[in-house]
Amino acid sequence: MKKKISKRRAVFIFVWLALIFIILAAIIALWEPPAETESIKVAMKDGVLHDKNKISLFGIIDVNPALISAYVVTAVLLVAALLIRIFAIPKFKMIPGKFQTVIEALVEFFDNMAKGNSPHRTGFIAAYIFSAGVYIFFSTMFELLGIQGVTTAGHSIALPAPIADINAAIAMGFMTYLMILAAGIVSNGVKGGLKVLKDFSLPISMSFRLFGALLSGLLVTELVYYYISLSFVLPVIVGVLFTSLHALIQTYVLATLASVFYGEAVEPKKVKKTE
Repeated sequence: MKKKISKRRAVFIFVWLALIFIILAAIIALWEPPAETESIKVAMKDGVLHDKNKISLFGIIDVNPALISAYVVTAVLLVAALLIRIFAIPKFKMIPGKFQTVIEALVEFFDNMAKGNSPHRTGFIAAYIFSAGVYIFFSTMFELLGIQGVTTAGHSIALPAPIADINAAIAMGFMTYLMILAAGIVSNGVKGGLKVLKDFSLPISMSFRLFGALLSGLLVTELVYYYISLSFVLPVIVGVLFTSLHALIQTYVLATLASVFYGEAVEPKKVKKTE
């Protein structure tokens, strides 16, 4: 029985290797160098600033393609959350199924992070880092789908990850900072707000850490795609690897930083004991 299984595996591996060899041979034999339309410098600059490849938003205004990606991801997440709340959660049981196990594990992960880093007023920060973390993860993984959009110039481009736009990263950083500031004021009054205001570099560091990590993966992928000697098979591995790692790492980093600074902001004042 084991010999039959090993023979099947050997045949399966041989067939796949043969197909890969045939595909590569066909690509090399039929490949013709395309006319170079833009330099690598221009391609990478547009990957950062998106100043050329604009997309028309309902024919009203030309916008960054990352904004379209943000709208798509936000809409999908809201619809998915609504469907889960209406159809899935009421059917949850004491003995969870696979889907319930995944949802509960995800919620428990962020809840434990909130309790560990900010033991005071954990309810709100747990919900916030859960929402922000899910958005960052799925908005980063979104670029792997390769959804196409048509630019105002008539070219077809793949919609980028929303967080790959510097504006989205800055918005996420400042929103997190304002949330921490508001929590400090609510918990400890003006002194709590002043304590948070001292960390004025927090939104900048959060924004550029998030943007820089995702941008590095984008630029590496652009380089791999641009040079023909690297553009066979390798882009798939590089794209999936960098995107997956960045999605997980940046979700964890932002959730951790937000919960830690929130915990410091809402920590109750220490009352001095009088003898």
